[in-house]
Amino acid sequence: MMAGQVPGRLYSLGMLTEKPVRAPLPATGVKPPGTDVVCWMGGEFIPLAEAKIGVMTHGFLYGTATFEGIRAYWNEEQGQLYGLKVREHYRRLTDSAKILLMEPPLPVDELVDLTSELLRRNDFRQDTYIRPTLFKSTEAIGVRLHNLEREMVIFAVPFGEYIAIDRGISAQTVSWRRNSDLAIPARAKITGAYANSAFSKSEAQLNGYDEAIVLTHDGHVSEGSAENLFMVRDGVLMTPGVADDILEGVTRAGMMELASGELRLQTLVRSIDRSELYIADEVFLCGTGAQLSPVISIDHRTIGDGTVGPVTEALAALYFDTVRGRRPAYSHWLTPVY
Repeated sequence: MMAGQVPGRLYSLGMLTEKPVRAPLPATGVKPPGTDVVCWMGGEFIPLAEAKIGVMTHGFLYGTATFEGIRAYWNEEQGQLYGLKVREHYRRLTDSAKILLMEPPLPVDELVDLTSELLRRNDFRQDTYIRPTLFKSTEAIGVRLHNLEREMVIFAVPFGEYIAIDRGISAQTVSWRRNSDLAIPARAKITGAYANSAFSKSEAQLNGYDEAIVLTHDGHVSEGSAENLFMVRDGVLMTPGVADDILEGVTRAGMMELASGELRLQTLVRSIDRSELYIADEVFLCGTGAQLSPVISIDHRTIGDGTVGPVTEALAALYFDTVRGRRPAYSHWLTPVY
């Protein structure tokens, strides 16, 4: 079987454009009145309401699936929707799939084009969240990764804040530990691994905090429940490294690029102790879904002076200008949809 092929199906972007759509769309991509949001599944565009899986689907039963969360930002003045680091997200999806003994049905560049087409067909003109998911689609009982078929679905929905970005939040270092690379690799976005994030987030919020900070098994800082972590101390920007069981964050890499290129601030990548957070000048969490969220209190300790710090504030301003297409120097981050 050729790479990227499912038994009985061969996908290509050319085939996608030839497949009939249930409700023909005009060339502008504007949906006819009453048309549901469409997604892409099984090699064609279908109404999101019709995208179904069986209850015996392996990815549902055992969490054998991987996903990405991609944002697109609307710029009203330019009349443009910008997909944020779409190619980088699909590269990471491909890496995650490899860890799970899978391959996406299309190469990265075609997935980028497909995602832009999906946004156009839905005529989204507001901030949007895109969720591609690649899953083991065989309906079978039995724990394994091999000898299973796979399927992919991509949907997009309007989306606002995941956690607060305009005010400082409180965080708790929770009792749960981040899943180890020797157990469920955190560098891959494996759906089953997000039970660990759910345990962490609920512990923090049920204890009255906004967000969780999760430690590794040896007690070093890993990340938030679903965000990477940065700390500023004595003028140095720091973040845990990949050996601390973090997701290799797309937004994390972007923050380091902005810090270096715009603030002339290099990032020190090293392990961080829990108690170091308490005496940090600034702490913030970041991720494509979370965006950038300042942390002003951890475990009842005030971080810095209890307000959003200057480095965090500067990075936030740079980031939100960049994702809306207002900084041409970082146009390589963006995929214009219209």
